[in-house]
Amino acid sequence: MITPAHAENRTRLTSCFHPFVMLPMDAARRQQLLSFLQRIGLEPPEAALSASALAPLDEALTHTSAGLAVNHERLEFLGDAVLRLAASEFLEMEQSSLSVGARSALRAQLVSDRWLAELGDHCAIDTVLRIGAVAAGDRTGRATLRAEACEAVIGALYCDGGLDAARAFIHAFWAGNLAGPSAPPKDPKSALQEWAMAQGLGLPAYTVVATEGPAHDPLFTIRLSLAGLEPEEAEGKSRKLAERRAAGALLRRLQKAGRI
Repeated sequence: MITPAHAENRTRLTSCFHPFVMLPMDAARRQQLLSFLQRIGLEPPEAALSASALAPLDEALTHTSAGLAVNHERLEFLGDAVLRLAASEFLEMEQSSLSVGARSALRAQLVSDRWLAELGDHCAIDTVLRIGAVAAGDRTGRATLRAEACEAVIGALYCDGGLDAARAFIHAFWAGNLAGPSAPPKDPKSALQEWAMAQGLGLPAYTVVATEGPAHDPLFTIRLSLAGLEPEEAEGKSRKLAERRAAGALLRRLQKAGRI
């Protein structure tokens, strides 16, 4: 589990190397972000007392549903890639005896939305996440919000402090929760991907076929295609949620047909 590190052992963030648009930031928001960094074991530099140095983290913790000028999406995209690299490195260090195939399957669980949501819950990311009124009232979507925000934070930390800062955020959580190679339950997308690869069907393809509703509260329709199977469609308040629902529906169909 992530625990506050002693000041002398904390990873120290460097200044950001990527230009970020700054949202208005009052003293309360600045203190909120600084406290969050300390809570996850990172010590900001003196420069972080300025709002500009905290702009990447502020952007990461501003969900699209808030309807502000910037949001978490581009940092979530970056964080997804950083997360996979960090997970590969972590498994090389902690599970080196596993085959490449087994590591690949375990990595899929370490980077899953379920684990990201647990990480977000552990570090109380909800308390610093800006979201819109509609998203705030959607209890069923809270786990997805936490997962998306964690990926965006990983992207922001990478921008500010490189891979070391991202490692400091996630490695301790993985190490404290990984009981063994079979510990994490598979999410539907990972389970479907493993089954499809084992059957020689290639990777499932997810396509956005419709987006409805206002920008701050969209509804996505995803079509899941897999060689030799009828497509499956599902809806969700985020692309990831819709993709998981489509994968889950296809898995249930395969189970009913006796193919799993």
